[in-house]
Amino acid sequence: MSLKIALGGKGGVGKTTLSSLIARCIAHLDKENKVIAIDADPVSNLAAALGIDESQPITPVSELSDLIAERTGAQPGTMGGFFTLNPKVDDIPDRFSLERDGVKLLVMGTVQSGGGGCICPESTILKALMNHLVLARNEVVVMDMEAGVEHLGRGSSGSVDALIIVVNPGKRSRVAADKIRKLGQDIGIKRILVLGNRVTCEEDKEIIASSMSDFEVIGYLPEMPEIVQSDRDGTRPFDDIATAPQALFDVTQKLMALNN
Repeated sequence: MSLKIALGGKGGVGKTTLSSLIARCIAHLDKENKVIAIDADPVSNLAAALGIDESQPITPVSELSDLIAERTGAQPGTMGGFFTLNPKVDDIPDRFSLERDGVKLLVMGTVQSGGGGCICPESTILKALMNHLVLARNEVVVMDMEAGVEHLGRGSSGSVDALIIVVNPGKRSRVAADKIRKLGQDIGIKRILVLGNRVTCEEDKEIIASSMSDFEVIGYLPEMPEIVQSDRDGTRPFDDIATAPQALFDVTQKLMALNN
């Protein structure tokens, strides 16, 4: 299986937690597959959600200054000039990832200088790496994307199986979903789905369904008290992923089927 999915959503909807749980569920359901979880959110929290020991140093790819200079021929932070636009990146996922329970974590980081879409060494490395992960590797890739999709380029976006927009019950989710859908469509993502989270009753489902009537809704996940408690305790939820709610496995299996 070579599934590539990206999860987006406004802050506070539970996107990072769900990214980690879906990646862990896939690794649990199909132990033959390699799973890479990509933290492409500028505020990196995916390591904690995956239960990876945060005392281990995790340097975002965008901050690997020596590597970026070596592969592009230009120092990070520089704009213009000449540098390699197709740098070697195939060794980066294995060299700079951390793994737990069959899920490798790779932290992308963000470009600190220039502007959105800037042509600079850091941006070039990130785009080349994302293209490699989506187009060249026969693995499951789960991307925690924040609200933007800037790490995905036009080359890789057409091969993403789906962009999943995580929403909570409430009309404000519609505004964020519309924005994220437009960003995804602009770069050629063909399938954009909605995943309802923190649903407590049938009325919550109806609110999401009615406000997102022109979206394809892949499923609804209940409010999970264990997630709230694990956040208080600073631990990952469902340390034994097999104890996670069936609704989470149902959604995961639907996502896995997208690649068929």
